[in-house]
Amino acid sequence: MAKILIVGCGAIGSELGRVLSAQGHDVTGLKRKPPLSAPSLINYATADISSAADLSDLDTDFTQAFFIVSPDGRNEQSYRAVYQTGLDNLLAKLPKTQWLMVSSTSVYGQTQGEWVDEDSVAKPENITSRLIRQAEQTLIDSNPANIVVRFSGIYGPGREYLLRQAMQTPAIQQNPPYFTNRIHQQDCVKILCFLLEQRLEGKTLAQCYLASDNDPAPTWEVMTWLADQLHCLRPTAKAADAGMNKRCSNARLKALGYQFHYPSYKDGYLELVKLNRK
Repeated sequence: MAKILIVGCGAIGSELGRVLSAQGHDVTGLKRKPPLSAPSLINYATADISSAADLSDLDTDFTQAFFIVSPDGRNEQSYRAVYQTGLDNLLAKLPKTQWLMVSSTSVYGQTQGEWVDEDSVAKPENITSRLIRQAEQTLIDSNPANIVVRFSGIYGPGREYLLRQAMQTPAIQQNPPYFTNRIHQQDCVKILCFLLEQRLEGKTLAQCYLASDNDPAPTWEVMTWLADQLHCLRPTAKAADAGMNKRCSNARLKALGYQFHYPSYKDGYLELVKLNRK
């Protein structure tokens, strides 16, 4: 069994920690504000990764680590604090640890609805996505065995923005199709566990995996289907907007052997719709 550090224990990180602990791994979760009293299989450590001094008491013998951070705000300063300063501090503290970083498909800047995979150009225009892309490269440069996983839009219990939007009869681009890509948060946890298992078994892994379900679908299609399930008015059509528009391929991840628990938005959102009706 491995000694594992999880940096960032939100919904995905904490669930990942519970699963790995139940498998027998020694798991430490690093948070600025760990839970105080709730019983947990995870050993929590308190630190702000943007402060090297805060990391001074952190163990240095972790064999595996996950970087699953969420900036305080959607601005350059917040993203630099975790994806630049914070990551640099962690890599300096744990130079021998093998890392797995959760990244985002926002690193792709494509706008024409084209398919993208791990080998596609990743040159986003906005500064926050550029900082994520820079962090990916920093991680790989520090150790070629490190892995980046690019999640598309995460949804699931507590992440129900599209359901709320569908209830409000939104104006949606219909033509040309504006594609959306998503992944259920349960698949996020399962994929991270799967990749760790492959690594610990000595499998040869790529440096990057794109993690999105099997069904990149136009927003119009998704929102119309949701409105029908919720018995709401369907969305109205609006003029096309410029912006990122791509379809994410998960072929590399599936070729490694991963099978999605929620292969389509219909599989995942149908459960959320039923919960919403109760």
